[in-house]
Amino acid sequence: MTTTTVPTDRERRAAQAYLRLLNAVRAAFAEAGGGPVAVPPAVLAEADRALREAGLTGTEEIFLRRVGRHAASPR
Repeated sequence: MTTTTVPTDRERRAAQAYLRLLNAVRAAFAEAGGGPVAVPPAVLAEADRALREAGLTGTEEIFLRRVGRHAASPR
């Protein structure tokens, strides 16, 4: 039997902020064409803040599992 953990609003916001960060990094690499990569500081700050507020700082394994579930769920 498997159990499903329902994310809190803070955890959901952290997952969304992480996905925005991931998309920004992907876009930066695509635009860089092999050159230096610059990710907007505001995107990094948002992800850091969201992780801290969700109590997920230092719990990357748990967080990434939740991100995977969030990314796979229909919106």
